[in-house]
Amino acid sequence: MRARWKRNAVVATMAILVCAAVALNWKYSGEDAVKDAQETGSKLLGEATLVSGQEGETEGTADEEAVYTGSDYFASARLTRQQARDNAISLLQDAAEQEGADAATANEASESIQVLAAYTLKEAQIENLVTAKGYKDCVAFMGDESISVVVSTGTGELTAEDVAKITDIAMAETGLDASGIKIMAAD
Repeated sequence: MRARWKRNAVVATMAILVCAAVALNWKYSGEDAVKDAQETGSKLLGEATLVSGQEGETEGTADEEAVYTGSDYFASARLTRQQARDNAISLLQDAAEQEGADAATANEASESIQVLAAYTLKEAQIENLVTAKGYKDCVAFMGDESISVVVSTGTGELTAEDVAKITDIAMAETGLDASGIKIMAAD
């Protein structure tokens, strides 16, 4: 019982640390990018030259929405997912290699790393199979008991046939029931 509690405490601590690392990375990398852009005079995502010829931020406009709903959304989502996984793996490796860490902690960290690696492989396989079915792009996010799949259909809408195809792929690759699969469309 004590070992299970200790294991759960280590996993919960790692999850909190990963979330904090992602949040801090997101916050500070954005601030550094703004400073660098101001110093070099370059543009950032979200800045545009308006039709009137004036430059400025277009925060919250259709230009910014197009970036996050098009193919750039998929690249950004994959990058964010990979960075979060890399941070989690790094923290787990540090926990396993820490002085005074017992064999159970090292084994649990190793198992968690293997689970994350398996998630990565399954997500990549699902993304490849979905795009092979003719969809423009796809990104999958796998968790313990669920998976979310975002698909670019070109129209921004999914038909019942689209949902059935994608659900079938996700079920075959993950072994999850249909109730654990969430499918969304992106333009």
